[in-house]
Amino acid sequence: MKDAGEDVVAFAAGEPDFDTPTFIKDAAKAALDAGDTRYTARGAEKLKQAVADKLARENGQHVQSDQVICTFGGKHAIYAAMQVLLNPGDKVLIPSPYWVSYPEMVRLAGGQPVFLPARAKDGFKVTPRQILDAAPGAKILIMNSPCNPTGVTYSPAELQAIAAAVLQTGLAVLSDEIYERLVYGQTQAVSFASLDKALPERTITVNGFAKTFSMPGWRLGWAAGPKNVIAAMRRLMSHETSDVAGFVVAGGLAALTSPQAPAAIEAMRVEFEKRGVHMAARLNAISGVQCVQPTGAFYCFPDISSHFGRTIGGVKITDSLTFAQAMLETCKVALVPGGAFGEDACVRLSFATSMAQIDKGLDRLEKVLTL
Repeated sequence: MKDAGEDVVAFAAGEPDFDTPTFIKDAAKAALDAGDTRYTARGAEKLKQAVADKLARENGQHVQSDQVICTFGGKHAIYAAMQVLLNPGDKVLIPSPYWVSYPEMVRLAGGQPVFLPARAKDGFKVTPRQILDAAPGAKILIMNSPCNPTGVTYSPAELQAIAAAVLQTGLAVLSDEIYERLVYGQTQAVSFASLDKALPERTITVNGFAKTFSMPGWRLGWAAGPKNVIAAMRRLMSHETSDVAGFVVAGGLAALTSPQAPAAIEAMRVEFEKRGVHMAARLNAISGVQCVQPTGAFYCFPDISSHFGRTIGGVKITDSLTFAQAMLETCKVALVPGGAFGEDACVRLSFATSMAQIDKGLDRLEKVLTL
């Protein structure tokens, strides 16, 4: 529709709208100019050490560089972890709503997703009791805090309680911490492996550069965990993709080590926080819409189910997909159906766009949805 010249307000993007900071791009350019265009089997060692240093400095985790692997984005790290950890039929516990790729990655490895419902009335958070009840026969628990799509962040106390439950089971944990630096208000993001001395040997921490440093197209992520798991992921990757490009590694190294990084991250975080507060308030003011205040990431995940049964613009609304279809066709606003994330009562809106676009899109939604 945009290519045809139509004025569509897109709330669908799961990527920052800011440009990659200049000091990161300059580091990559310098690497290219220096001829860093060869295979990088050894070239990522400095970046792996920088990740290990970051984990010690910011996350209370202490790992060696051989416990870190650099991957083609955080998604690649999760996929590789599932491939080396799962045997056919192994069960993986996934809090729902979930990021769309988790269950597919489990299935691609021959595993079986088991969904733990976390509803809006519970703040979109699972409880230790749910984990304990579902743990028998399961191999892995996936945790994602801050969460895509809900924008919810577990508190340190909530994560501590979940960690205590995990330690009563045989579960390993894959902790997806890609949004760790995008938290708002008094919210504190905590790295799961830091919660107990027994957890590092049972936790694979996944992160990357796309969200924190606005580097989505660079395709650079990493995982840290037990040596045997990381070594297996490395063997898989040697046959699958080889290593990330040297000039991309140079950009990632600058992101983790430059003194300019903290200010660049904070400037983006502050702007995202303003947008998230504004979007949630406006959504909650629209008739028949209820939105949990996001405390992390850059998404609102409002419940729009009170509009099910209506016909808008000739579209009979029966679920999140038909709701999104109706909004696109009647007011040219693009949303992501919540059914893709395991919660059909909701839709996802990204506030990784300008405040002007947020208001334009919400003005249109408000006009169409006002009963």
